[in-house]
Amino acid sequence: MYTDTERCVRAVQSKDARFDGWFFTAVRTTRIYCRPSCPAVPPKVENMTFLPSAAACQQAGYRACKRCRPDTSPGSPEWNARADAVARAVRLIQDGVVDREGVPGLASRLGYSTRQVERQLNAELGAGPLALARAQRAQTARLLIETSELPMGDVAFAAGFSSIRTFNETVREVFALAPGELRARAAGGSAGSTGGGARQAPRIPGTISLRLPFRAPLNPDNLFGHLAATAVPGVEEWRAGAYRRTLRLPYGTGIAALTPRPDHIGCQLALTDLRDLTIAISRCRRLLDLDADPEAVDGQLRADPLLAPLVDKAPGRRVPRTVDAAEFAVRAVLGQQVSTAAARTHAARLVSAHGEPVADPDPAGGLTHLFPTAGALAGLDPEALALPRSRRTALTTLVTALADGSLPLGVDIDWEEARARLTALPGIGPWTTEVIAMRALGDPDAFLPSDLGLRRAAQQLGLPSTPAALTARAAAWRPWRAYAVQYLWATDSHPINHLPA
Repeated sequence: MYTDTERCVRAVQSKDARFDGWFFTAVRTTRIYCRPSCPAVPPKVENMTFLPSAAACQQAGYRACKRCRPDTSPGSPEWNARADAVARAVRLIQDGVVDREGVPGLASRLGYSTRQVERQLNAELGAGPLALARAQRAQTARLLIETSELPMGDVAFAAGFSSIRTFNETVREVFALAPGELRARAAGGSAGSTGGGARQAPRIPGTISLRLPFRAPLNPDNLFGHLAATAVPGVEEWRAGAYRRTLRLPYGTGIAALTPRPDHIGCQLALTDLRDLTIAISRCRRLLDLDADPEAVDGQLRADPLLAPLVDKAPGRRVPRTVDAAEFAVRAVLGQQVSTAAARTHAARLVSAHGEPVADPDPAGGLTHLFPTAGALAGLDPEALALPRSRRTALTTLVTALADGSLPLGVDIDWEEARARLTALPGIGPWTTEVIAMRALGDPDAFLPSDLGLRRAAQQLGLPSTPAALTARAAAWRPWRAYAVQYLWATDSHPINHLPA
């Protein structure tokens, strides 16, 4: 995108917010970089240069605009639609791998040398893994400076900086303000215009409150409806207009409360270790599919005359995903051929027996446990499960594969490789494989042609209803078939399609 100068210029001159995160505008004369929708008067065309990432802008010596806050724009949707090495590297960096394991750890997970990883990232993003991680640390630091009252030393530590000096230098270089000046601006209300990190009064002591931006439109009905209707008691709940759930994080545990708002998602995080803040934000964004590009998705699906009325009626549907791929895989097997209520009951029994207890900071909250790890479930007695024998075998085999590492389901896994490993397990058929690919792995093209609800909706709309014919018709929806599934599912009156009261 950023190499198409003419298109970028048009987006900047029209202040088109749809392109926020796709590219950044760096102004040679002021040495400032902006998002395309910046409210300031657009610079002269000859003074503009376009770069693919905030990290590339910072590495080139540009500092963030104080008006449009480009460091808080939604992430590029390109990385969620791809499964190549660069996209997997970006997702790993967002999940904090470079901060925890360094560039060698990142390269090892991808199966490449550090030189290859550096070369590929520089070619596509104009910055290497260290620069991308640094940009993410700077953004996290700004969020903490502006939305909390933590001492600056704690902010530096939580954002992942190795020293106070590095923290101060980075903040000054990236934002052209000292940390104390950033906090003073936020307290004065001048930092809240873009919704990226504006101060929100926390409802619960000890929590960090922030806003998660997204590309409009966003339809919250099936997104939050699905999460609430399938919530596992003790691990998830819908309360007071927010979806709340427990989080297992690299350094500790956490609880997230996510509230749909017209122009952002309200997010409150209670963490036992502040070093997990960046990872928690990344996982919440991934859970709600906030980096999706609804214009691209809906534009392609509208080309099908039978899907167009569904898209026009409620545009901006997202794919409800997960914060833990292994957890979702277990829940997908538990949900085979049973109702939503039955699947919740089976999962709740596992949580009660094998989950790790946590303390809910909200006295009125009902969160009590983390979902059990594969290791905790590896010694599960199959006879203790109130499931058919075939599903017991499927569950125990899956848990064993997850626990011994023969079935990795992280953000770094290749989607087709994961499919092949899943289908090789007994009791894991095409439906289970594809629902895991859709919601746990994040493949936007995952498709479930054998799903009963999908076939019923297709028949009502006049689409082919047999799996083979529906798959052939859906070829025109690629690479967004997972979103087409959401639109088709939404024709049903099931609770997953409705935002709870």
